[in-house]
Amino acid sequence: MQPALKPAPAPAVNIRLAARADTSLILSFIRELAEYEKLAHEVVATTEILEQNLFGPNAHAECLIAEADGESAGFALFFHSFSTFLGKSGIYLEDLYVRPSVRGAGLGKLLLKELAKIAIERDCGRLEWSVLDWNQPAIDFYHRIGATPLSDWTRNRLDRAAIEKLADAS
Repeated sequence: MQPALKPAPAPAVNIRLAARADTSLILSFIRELAEYEKLAHEVVATTEILEQNLFGPNAHAECLIAEADGESAGFALFFHSFSTFLGKSGIYLEDLYVRPSVRGAGLGKLLLKELAKIAIERDCGRLEWSVLDWNQPAIDFYHRIGATPLSDWTRNRLDRAAIEKLADAS
């Protein structure tokens, strides 16, 4: 009889706010996520653009970094939104990504848990995000943590060219 295999020990995990020195790492996470989502051709962000918008004087977003056993393993990039109905801000999660080598170790849930703590500390009324309709593993994960899909809302977007066209319309 063969001895039973012992499960691998859970990695030591650290979740922290990103610092300016993490800009290149954040861009690498964005590129990895875009590759997974089959959208790599849409990534035009650079370290300079990210540094300005995440760490500059008028920063528009923030980022959490997940580390597993001292190695960078994932990120959650987020910004504040505002609900007129609630009369208070919320947090919009733009990107959540965990590297394939550490998926299943609970890092995604820990990143969301940290975001929930930030939302409570900042008196936010909502924590929201979008998920691609084909990404069933992510959809299942979000359902398991108690997220409610908003099937009665349709997300709309103007890209830069459409914004410029609308701004110039008479």
